[in-house]
Amino acid sequence: MNDTEKSEFLKEFGARIRQIRKAKGFSQEELASACELDRTYIGGIERGERNISLLNIKKIGTALGVNLRELF
Repeated sequence: MNDTEKSEFLKEFGARIRQIRKAKGFSQEELASACELDRTYIGGIERGERNISLLNIKKIGTALGVNLRELF
């Protein structure tokens, strides 16, 4: 996977997180608090700037009330 493909994947994943977050009625701050993560970290994920760990993906899925499959 080249750098462009990596960047696109992260942006797509971030857009999916944003879509689910908004559908559930969460602000970035509310989601961050529910996940015990920083709001700026959530923003970075949604913009595709962060390559996050599986543990943080699990935290986000749990906070949003969705299974991990739905995040992808």
